[in-house]
Amino acid sequence: MDEIFDVYKIAMNRVQKDKLRRFFLFLKEENAKYNLTALTEERDVYCKHFADSLLIVDMLKSGKLLDVGSGGGMPAIPLSVAREDISFTLLEATGKKCAFLRAAASLLDLKNVTVLQGRAEENAKGALRESFDTVTARAVARLDTLAEYCLPFVKKGGVFVAYKGDAAEEIKKAENAVKILGGRFKKTENFLLEGAKREIVFIEKIENTPAAYPRGKGKERKNPL
Repeated sequence: MDEIFDVYKIAMNRVQKDKLRRFFLFLKEENAKYNLTALTEERDVYCKHFADSLLIVDMLKSGKLLDVGSGGGMPAIPLSVAREDISFTLLEATGKKCAFLRAAASLLDLKNVTVLQGRAEENAKGALRESFDTVTARAVARLDTLAEYCLPFVKKGGVFVAYKGDAAEEIKKAENAVKILGGRFKKTENFLLEGAKREIVFIEKIENTPAAYPRGKGKERKNPL
């Protein structure tokens, strides 16, 4: 499946490719137990999970990165394989998925990965608030909701990166939320992944997030800003 990285101009060395191969086999083996992904065919996993995660690998700054709602490990595990200069914290609410993520990080000897069990709306009120250079999220929620979960973790001058499909409508609806939370839309990177539209939205943090956010108790989803 190495040719998939070539198609999307993703530079991976042999050690990194070997680690992703081991991750694929582990993901497939553990999927029945943890219900991590609907995709199990090798090409689908390599393209729609691994390559997708790595589309922005060269756009990320060094430092500390938080991945919110890590689930089956995308985009954080492929990114952590490729970017040893970044310290990754994987935030996941479900205990079983945290166990999977810790086992995967151990299997691949990812010394730059820490797995944390918890909910974003709770952890964003504590020591992790505004402490990350980059926050990523993939397939977690709509952008207006996602901004309230993620922007409180981003330090001023940092960036929130959201993996989306066709994001135009979500961007428009999220404009108010992003402004309230101290962010500003920076750019959107557009890709075609096996013919499907893929947009990755970059939101920069220009002001501190007001203390009232995230609101918690499900308000981020039920009543987006």
